Parts: sequence; C-alpha cells; structure tokens
Amino acid sequence: MDHDWSQIYLYIATKVYENQRSKESGVKMPDDIRVETLTGDQMRDLNRLKAWIYEKRGTARLDRDRAERREKKEEAAAAKKAKQPAQFDF
Repeated sequence: MDHDWSQIYLYIATKVYENQRSKESGVKMPDDIRVETLTGDQMRDLNRLKAWIYEKRGTARLDRDRAERREKKEEAAAAKKAKQPAQFDF
C-alpha cells in the first residue's frame, strides 16, 4: 500500500473511531497511528475515492432495479402464456 493511501486509511479510521467511541470511556486513538490532517494531494485522492464509491453505488442500484424490472416482466409474460396458451401449434 502506498504511503498516501495508508495515511488516507488512518485518517478515515481516526475520524470513524472518534465518532463511534463513547466519550466517557476515555479511550483514544493511539497517537502513533492517529492522522488528523491530510495533504492537498491526499485530500484529492480521498475525494476521488468518495466520488468513485458514490458512482459505483448508483450503478449497482440501477443494475439491481433493471434486473428486478426484467424479472417482473418475464414473470408476467410467463403467467400470461400459462393463462392463455397458444391457439395453434406449428
């Protein structure tokens, strides 16, 4: 893993840990791995990663919706065919 990506990972871990831990526990992120800030390039990489994740989530949602619509259409066609069989067999 590249140094920049490890810094980004630790930055995210620090933010999540600080938000999720209970304040009264007194436990903090270890100082040797705590990352409070990122450089401009690292922040650009993080924003690009977030945009990529958002795009993939949208694509997956659209694909799932298309598959559901296709499945419903096929089920409706099968039900219609079972309900009204062909009048002529060739």
